Amino acid sequence: MSLDVETPPPPELASVDPNEYEDAEVVGDANYRREELGAFLREGAWAESFEQWATDTSVTEEQWDIVLDLDLLERFDFFWDDFADRVGYHAPGLPEDWKERKLHPELTSWGQVSSINAGLTELGQVVCDVLKEEYIDWEAEYEAPDDLPDFG
Repeated sequence: MSLDVETPPPPELASVDPNEYEDAEVVGDANYRREELGAFLREGAWAESFEQWATDTSVTEEQWDIVLDLDLLERFDFFWDDFADRVGYHAPGLPEDWKERKLHPELTSWGQVSSINAGLTELGQVVCDVLKEEYIDWEAEYEAPDDLPDFG
């Protein structure tokens, strides 16, 4: 399946400590390099990632409209995780109490919620992969301590 929609603008990256997210843990240096990552997103990484993701996603146009109506893309966050030598991310999602909160009139089933949440998680991973493989040219600065045991 594919999603045939206009590429949205990239999210503005917040200055949130990634450890505050339930789905992320970053060890080591607090230099998350958001300025550089944000520049890469604006320079084409977001558009390239979105087009790649949209080709294979199972998110429907109706579900995509819900994502846009709720401004979920603005809640994406990307950050450098020096310890793991990777781009980390926080994907937005719909909460478990979506029904009680009446988040959106077109949101009517757990299937929609699951598809949207999974789709946004997949988009986040594609963005991380594109950033790491095609834009980032720096090396991790983390150096393991000398006193680690040698298991080799």
